[in-house]
Amino acid sequence: VGPNGAGKSTLFSIILGEEEADSGQVMKERNVVFGYLPQESAPVGEETVLELATAISPEFAKLRRIILAWDSDHQVAPDHVEEIHDDAHNRFHELGGYQLDAKAKQILSGLGFREKDFDRKARELSGGWVMRAHLARLLVQEPDLLLLDEPTNHLDLEALIWFQEYLTTYPGAIVVISHDREFLNHIISGIVEIRSSKLNRYRGNYDEFLIQRAAAEEQLLAAYKNQQRDIARLQEFADRFGAKASKASQAQSKLKQIERMEKIEAPVNDESRIGFSFPQPLRSGQRVIKLENIHQAYGANVVYRGMDFTAERDQRIVLVGPNGAGKSTLLKILAGVLEPQSGLRTLGHNVKAGYYSQYRVEMLQESRSVFDEASDTPARVSEQFIRTLLGSFLFRGDDIYKKISVLSGGEKSRLALVKLLLDPPNLLLMDEPTTHLDMASIDALVGALKQFQGTLVFISHDVYFIRALSGHVVHVNAGQLT
Repeated sequence: VGPNGAGKSTLFSIILGEEEADSGQVMKERNVVFGYLPQESAPVGEETVLELATAISPEFAKLRRIILAWDSDHQVAPDHVEEIHDDAHNRFHELGGYQLDAKAKQILSGLGFREKDFDRKARELSGGWVMRAHLARLLVQEPDLLLLDEPTNHLDLEALIWFQEYLTTYPGAIVVISHDREFLNHIISGIVEIRSSKLNRYRGNYDEFLIQRAAAEEQLLAAYKNQQRDIARLQEFADRFGAKASKASQAQSKLKQIERMEKIEAPVNDESRIGFSFPQPLRSGQRVIKLENIHQAYGANVVYRGMDFTAERDQRIVLVGPNGAGKSTLLKILAGVLEPQSGLRTLGHNVKAGYYSQYRVEMLQESRSVFDEASDTPARVSEQFIRTLLGSFLFRGDDIYKKISVLSGGEKSRLALVKLLLDPPNLLLMDEPTTHLDMASIDALVGALKQFQGTLVFISHDVYFIRALSGHVVHVNAGQLT
């Protein structure tokens, strides 16, 4: 764990040999197999979802292609066709290939794939589902060491619960980067915190780590203060009596005492904390928004048929359900970003909607600076106010002149939040707002949303975030809201 930019993903790159450390050694046991799930953009080719999930080695993939080619239309080279097929079949059986299919299907189902998806081309999937398929492949492979970089980012709540239960009985070692504290509390037995370029190790889950770290910081601060008092006392003696011949040797002795001390570093004053609150918005009417008889489809895929939804002033509503059920579609209709094919959307008196999503993050202008993008707001605010707000979100000093193209995912998410705050709504619609945020940023967002005096409708798979904020849960599945 550690703040965005602390070096968590870099540490993974060094372990994997993708990046060379400036100094030091990476020692790896012989014959140890590593499995790595990156945070984004794992590659796919022409394989099906099931083929991807069972492609645990190049040999497996080749054997499967030979067998499938023979079984489908005999597109194997004409010479020794049967011999090639038989050899491939025997080797596949010897390696447990047929049992592997059953295992892969079980894991794919747990991660939310339907049986009809197994034979679908992986390249047809969205980025989030591709990452799930790669995660399934790693679980099928069972490497000795799993390296998982934000593995829960693309999972819905049901898949997340299945995944964390599965990991509790995983036979190998697991090293995970995650900002999901409930997930960490469930699966881990130790924490390594990256802070100020140092690694600090703690035993226990995330909640236990917070207690231990607070105690360690308190002890370190007390020891530092004691040592500083000792240094000040010795230095004062040397300064007072250093010029006196009778005391000169004692003064020198005190200075040497200071030199010989093993200095305790000043505890890090963690100023990189986001601090913000939502400006108090205009009070809306009691009924904030109403959807009536909404119909929405994408081609032959009917998402909603006659759907109704109502939100009232000050409600906190979380939308949960499997990926693809229509949660984001519902939020876009509520925000007015998506016009429903039929049905009525009615905003209440004095209602102003604000919409936050990864789509909005992606709409940031890459060629602009942070400050220029933040300044592009309909709100009439001063340059100083914009600078202050950016500073609250850790864009300080020259950071405000950075191009958006060089920002991390977390920095872009924070900038999108800044833009939302510059034009405060009283109906706040948020689609997975914790994605790409670190723990401190999530805590700050939770604190601000608790104080928000308006209506909140959000989508999240972060159990901690949901528990902290939701007053009403709406389950979205198969076009139904319950």
